[in-house]
Amino acid sequence: MINFLGTPTLETDRLILRRIVLEDAESIFDHWLSDDRVMDNLIKGAHKSLSETVERVKEVVSNYDSQEFCYWGMELKENGKLIGAIDLFNFDQVTENCEVGYLMGYQWWNKGYGTEALKTVIEFGFRDMNIHKISAAHNTDNPASGRIMEKVGMKQEGTIKHMIRNAKNHYKDCAVYGLLQEDYLKM
Repeated sequence: MINFLGTPTLETDRLILRRIVLEDAESIFDHWLSDDRVMDNLIKGAHKSLSETVERVKEVVSNYDSQEFCYWGMELKENGKLIGAIDLFNFDQVTENCEVGYLMGYQWWNKGYGTEALKTVIEFGFRDMNIHKISAAHNTDNPASGRIMEKVGMKQEGTIKHMIRNAKNHYKDCAVYGLLQEDYLKM
């Protein structure tokens, strides 16, 4: 049975994973939601205005009342900058499985922050929440995201053709990864 714990603060060597607050909206807009390079993979695409991001942040903040909501902002310990977000979602009570997703501002790509955050959230999911399996997917034209998944022990299980359609109305194939709790605990 999944042990839902909400969104507690988690720490890595260089990051604080914490709940986002309304005051974060401008940083979120500036650092990743308004950037086409980051948002190319999402159906809604990049945000065009700060007000659009404010509405998204309000939606996230309102969900923190639920113990089944796990959504963290990635804050750099060294300077307090919010650089991205990571969440566990699509919980299945029958299989005790879920998915993980993450977004990070372009200027922080290829610096190991994604791996750090994913490793910590996966550990929390398996050790504290008792999740059976965590899955993730990335567009095949974004192999760096797959490398992050592999670094934390996830294995590619296949590719789904035309899994998503982005804001430019282009279909994209996605590589699907997974990790079982039993395999994680052996690592």
